[in-house]
Amino acid sequence: MTKEEIKKELRRRLRDDYALELEDAGPVELFYSLGGLIKAFSNEKWQKTWKNYLVEEQKQVYYFSIEFLPGKLLKSNLLNLGILEEVRTTLADINIDLDELADVERDMALGNGGLGRLASCFMDSIASCGLPGNGNGIRYDYGLFKQQFVDGYQVELPDEWLKRGNVWEIRRESKACDVHLFGNVYMKRLSNGKLQAIEENQTTVRAVPYDTGMIGYQNGIVNTMRLWSVEILVSEEAKYQSLDERRTIEDLTAVLYPDDSQESGRLVRLAQEYFFVSAGLQSIIRYYKKLNLPWHSLSEKIAIHINDTHLAMCVPELMRILMDENGINWEFAWDITVKVLSYTNHTIMAEALEKWPIYLMKRVVPRIYQIIEEIDRRYVMSMQGIHPQDLIQRTRLLQNDQVYMAHLAIIGSHSTNGVAKMHSDLLKTIVLRDFYNIYPERFNNKTNGITERRWMQLANEPLSAVMDELIGDSWRKNPQDLKRLMNYQNDKKALEKLRDAKRKKKEELAVYILKTTGIEVSADAIFDVQIKRLHAYKRQLMNLLHILKIYFEIKDNPEIDITPRVFIFGAKAAPSYTYAKSIIKAINETANMINNDPEIQDKIFLSNYNVSLAEKIIPAADVSEQISLASKEASGTSNMKLMLNGAITLATLDGANIEIKDAVGDKNIYIFGLTEKEVYDYYEKQDYSSQKIYDEDEELQRILNAFVDGTIPNVEIEGREIFDSLLKFNDEYFLLRDFRDYAQAQEKINRDYKDSVLWQKKSLANIANAGGFSADETVKAYAEDIWQIEPIFAHTEKEGTTNGSHPF
Repeated sequence: MTKEEIKKELRRRLRDDYALELEDAGPVELFYSLGGLIKAFSNEKWQKTWKNYLVEEQKQVYYFSIEFLPGKLLKSNLLNLGILEEVRTTLADINIDLDELADVERDMALGNGGLGRLASCFMDSIASCGLPGNGNGIRYDYGLFKQQFVDGYQVELPDEWLKRGNVWEIRRESKACDVHLFGNVYMKRLSNGKLQAIEENQTTVRAVPYDTGMIGYQNGIVNTMRLWSVEILVSEEAKYQSLDERRTIEDLTAVLYPDDSQESGRLVRLAQEYFFVSAGLQSIIRYYKKLNLPWHSLSEKIAIHINDTHLAMCVPELMRILMDENGINWEFAWDITVKVLSYTNHTIMAEALEKWPIYLMKRVVPRIYQIIEEIDRRYVMSMQGIHPQDLIQRTRLLQNDQVYMAHLAIIGSHSTNGVAKMHSDLLKTIVLRDFYNIYPERFNNKTNGITERRWMQLANEPLSAVMDELIGDSWRKNPQDLKRLMNYQNDKKALEKLRDAKRKKKEELAVYILKTTGIEVSADAIFDVQIKRLHAYKRQLMNLLHILKIYFEIKDNPEIDITPRVFIFGAKAAPSYTYAKSIIKAINETANMINNDPEIQDKIFLSNYNVSLAEKIIPAADVSEQISLASKEASGTSNMKLMLNGAITLATLDGANIEIKDAVGDKNIYIFGLTEKEVYDYYEKQDYSSQKIYDEDEELQRILNAFVDGTIPNVEIEGREIFDSLLKFNDEYFLLRDFRDYAQAQEKINRDYKDSVLWQKKSLANIANAGGFSADETVKAYAEDIWQIEPIFAHTEKEGTTNGSHPF
């Protein structure tokens, strides 16, 4: 589109949709009109992409994830379409600020943290690599929640992200399908001797898909992210005569992770997981039938990926569809299921490997439980005489009156991967060792990655401009080319350009902090950032202990030589995770204490952490806190985003931190703390004593006592809970053991930051080596090793040629 065509179309849409002239329209009307224009522009590519997959019978992957965190799509879509600057300057010509319109857009409330952001990075990369792939998830009405702080406490408010609608989605009512829940089921033997499942008294709900185009980076490819919303069937409406009765159905897609501290919440959560698994699989099988191919070819045309344990019901649901709806016998259906499905494990934490009470599964999804019971029976039979009896019992699906969903995902798929080298090794040797002994060929590693398109090109335009100037713009399509930046590690002018780009983003964040919190911070200070889901193992609390250490040092000696520092936290705690919420309260009260002390520098907890807030914080960060207890973090991706933007990592040897260390070298990262082996030695010997460490360290005594002696105001209950967790309950995540090492690493940061040239060299090395953590490379590895899908390239309008063997 030319500039004049953009202006003409924008004017037309404003008249048609809002009865407004361009000069009278506000940012909201302009945003939705521009969004509609962009969607129309990309829809032709979307339609051609889908037709091409269909005509070519291209094998496709369907990426099932209970979370997606795409962030705002306006500028991302413009960038990937290759018209960002053209649209920006066109709008500027008519006195419209593109950034002001982008502020109107709400973040899609479809995820909580790293899991959802990874899924969205993968959606971007799958399309950008020309791979045929689709997302499958839930269209949450409110997502997790909107976080606010009241008197220092986290308060969860509804995130009404759909209040004005979603300009990017298309409702596809013709693709809706029915999902059956509850009721009872029994088996009936037919005259031909076969068994048929008879289901009675079911609750039937309608699953309606909303599709959003996932636009590839300047390659003409537009893939699909399909999100399911629940509706009551017209024929069933008479059953729901009150609002409360309707809510029982509508709650299925109301919020992410319904509170499972009560049984009613657990019931909704289980039904929610089955709802979109069933809808997604029905949709896939409906598509496959259009190809008129035999069932044994299903795995040659379809790959289904289970992104973490929440989706394990894909195994029995695919079996149900193949057997009950298509008459395939068990053995054949099982062979197809295993070949089609693959599974990513995202955790080492036992509590995150879902287990469902058998009685609840029988109640919510009775037919699915029947199939799981049969999978378990046949699994045990198949292992007899091959593996020891105790190993078989440990790996079966049904144990202790529960269904072990991770076991179901592993047994029912052909691939299980971890998300960082260390994580994958721990899965093989500790967490899933029994399964590795049984299925060694199924286990592999795929280290997570990020899309530099969003996390540098969009989030950090000043740094992107420096990259273009120094190394050319090939890095925009091939992030590995960032490595060329190493040629400038001793170039004073280049280092100054990096420093100036960082300074600009720090000043922008300082303005945002002042606007949103009323706190004035200096861009001269170290911006020390810890942004991630709040969980005890991620050890935000250790960061807080160190902040108190600095505070007491300054109070005791106001002349102490400490580089000014701003501590920035961003995190949500799950609504029922009271300990994490106590840590938030303690951080906020400590912040109030310090921020109201004129002698001390600042500490900020920014509320409602999401993708858009991350895009403000990450480019401004100097220090990246990755301080989880070694062996607990599967991978992490904030570490990758922060290094890409020139922050220096302060880390334990955990998750992908190890691979970052290998990439940047020991002198360009700050490593501290216990190793994974030392952690497991403590577990084995059972000789860790936090009380002993406390008794022998007067400074630690003062820091911990601050939680219970009134030093930190307004935390009587929360402070006692934190204090007891560290001493009475023996410090589960070894904060006190790692604290001294952590403090020494922070002191080294304090010294190194004063040497501007040294610090910029470290920053340069991190940026230059971040290309190795591109999600593009990660999805290519998935495509080749697990999904067996191949790129299919779109028509390149700019060149008037085709990029591959499959022109439209």
